[in-house]
Amino acid sequence: MSETTAVPSSPTEEKVDKAETVLTVRSLSVDGHDGLPPPPILTPEEEKKLWRKIDMRLIPIMTLLYLVSYIDRGNIGNARLQGLLTQLDLDGQRYNIALVSEQMLSSASLRNLPRRLCSICMVLKKFRPSRWIPGMALAWGIAATLTGLVKNYHQLVGVRILLGSAESGLSPGIYYRLSMWYPRHMLQWRFGLFWGGATFSGAFSGLLSYGISFMSGTAGLLGWSWIFIIEGLVTVAAALLAFAVFVDLPDTANFLTPEERSFVINRLNEDNSSVGEEERFEFRHLTDAILDWKIIVGSITNISIVSPIYAAALFLPSIINGSDFGFDPALSQLLTVPPYVVATVNVVLCSMYSDRIKMRSPFVLAGLVLTFIGFAINVSNASIGAKYFGVHLVVIGAYLSAPIVISWLGNNTVGHYKRGIGIGMQVMVGNFGGLIASNVYHVQDAPRYIPGHIAEMVLVGTGLVLVPLTAFAYSHGNKRRDATQRDLQMRGMRVEYTEEDLKRMGDRAPEFRYTL
Repeated sequence: MSETTAVPSSPTEEKVDKAETVLTVRSLSVDGHDGLPPPPILTPEEEKKLWRKIDMRLIPIMTLLYLVSYIDRGNIGNARLQGLLTQLDLDGQRYNIALVSEQMLSSASLRNLPRRLCSICMVLKKFRPSRWIPGMALAWGIAATLTGLVKNYHQLVGVRILLGSAESGLSPGIYYRLSMWYPRHMLQWRFGLFWGGATFSGAFSGLLSYGISFMSGTAGLLGWSWIFIIEGLVTVAAALLAFAVFVDLPDTANFLTPEERSFVINRLNEDNSSVGEEERFEFRHLTDAILDWKIIVGSITNISIVSPIYAAALFLPSIINGSDFGFDPALSQLLTVPPYVVATVNVVLCSMYSDRIKMRSPFVLAGLVLTFIGFAINVSNASIGAKYFGVHLVVIGAYLSAPIVISWLGNNTVGHYKRGIGIGMQVMVGNFGGLIASNVYHVQDAPRYIPGHIAEMVLVGTGLVLVPLTAFAYSHGNKRRDATQRDLQMRGMRVEYTEEDLKRMGDRAPEFRYTL
């Protein structure tokens, strides 16, 4: 559309001799953006070198923070085998309540969900992540360390509440920040890399807990205390490192030249199919996100994925230690390592392939299928070897689906604020899966924990229904928009929108296509 053409708020149609294009908009350029030079033209090799430069600055520290975050969330499962239950008298439901106390702060109540989503989004957009995210890591690292010094059940619940409160913003913060740095179909590979850190945390925590268990009795503390203390101090060290190396948005990244920053910003603009993204927050961004069916369904689907992850992290050592497997505590810690090693390799490779074929749903669905089969094997009367193989399937499947379902929603949500709110909502609602996992595995159900496994199968089954339905809805939406464009082109008509119209429409814009 011409810069001077007056266009009403609703699109207008007019006949043309030849419909060269169906949609005409002002080009989105970074010329003059905050004083940056025009974007340079890079060769494919130069562009790869630039993205590698960005990867090396962003991904390692995000991976490290995610790794220590998951270690601090799940190491209570390892500590359980080192005297935690007996010394703190965690009989009956007390252990489950301690788990729930941390999860409640990570998820947010439904009553306060809109307020928290709005607050998180504003923090993500307005405050420097190079200070806010490392600050959160430092806070939960201190809380995790103090967990090793508690003397009773009530103190344990208190520090778990502090831990959940401090780390609740990490996941949406990192997911949202990566979406502000990378184009849509370069994103999952990066998600896979740092999520691999979360997956590997299960293996690393098992190995570390095995070694730390031999410190039991040192300074009058049992092994469970040393697990929390040492792993918490590792988090504190990681947070201090993050303060030094964490970066903000592309337009303020000092490790890039002005030309490189200009190129990245322009590349992100082009990725939105001429839709563009609004920079100014309005209350409608909150309501648009909360009422968007994609975000609602994606959040429910995430519950079916997050719950098995917490089930594995919190109860896998106890399941392997139970009489059904019959291994001693030290060997049980070691046997938790192989499933997470295999899962780490799998999630990285599948993430890379997902970006290559520009599809998400097949991988989410495959992960849910593996998880369901794994739980089914452990409910059955199969041999110990088969059940241990089932444990592998649960860990591999759940950790495969988790990062891809988040990037799938991010790919299909346009607008800085709407995307930030949507990802925050998906992560927080998904954490209700942690609440469920914390309440369906009971001490009295040991050693097989059949009721817990069945509950997880029901949740995973929900995801197995929702993922194909979501993919079908996206495919139908793309076909409908393609048909509309073909029809207008055949009729020789042109639809004109202002740039502001397209920004307000976001992922509802005619040229936007959903990622399947």
